[in-house]
Amino acid sequence: MRSIPQLLILLLVAGIIGSIGQRIAGSRRGGCLVAIAIGFVGALLGAWLGRQLKLPDPFVITIGASRIAVVWSIIGSALFVAVIGFLTHGRRE
Repeated sequence: MRSIPQLLILLLVAGIIGSIGQRIAGSRRGGCLVAIAIGFVGALLGAWLGRQLKLPDPFVITIGASRIAVVWSIIGSALFVAVIGFLTHGRRE
């Protein structure tokens, strides 16, 4: 079970990772909650991609029982934002 401080640190790290991924992909949509969501999805996508390619985790942060591969999470976030941007490109108002 995670403590409240660990959960807040995870949310902060996810927000930072999501923001970096958005900037790399060239997106400025959404706010803090969107960046956190993108960070979590990016962490999942990036970790899966790293495992599939059998590549090492160059920079890992451990928060409680959670391990976050920062480089892969940022790459996953940027890929996720780029795909979402590509799919919704024509739907801007």
